[in-house]
Amino acid sequence: MKDLLNYIVTSLVTKPEKVLIDEQVNGTDITYILTVDPEDMGLIIGKGGQTIRSIRKLLTVRALAEGVRVNLQLNDPQGSTDKPKE
Repeated sequence: MKDLLNYIVTSLVTKPEKVLIDEQVNGTDITYILTVDPEDMGLIIGKGGQTIRSIRKLLTVRALAEGVRVNLQLNDPQGSTDKPKE
């Protein structure tokens, strides 16, 4: 399943070499923590969160076929220059 996630994400981003996927397994629960370049965060999230939601749905379908539960978290990369909105 990690290969599927890696394939999808690296196909979307402009800097695929900076994609990092951390996998944490707890029984039948799998959590993926996805880190991408700060410039690619918008591409992964998509307008209104549509892209990240679609990626999660694809992983859920694959997880059902494998009999596991999956969770995808998008990690806020260190050094992000975005300022919080007031």
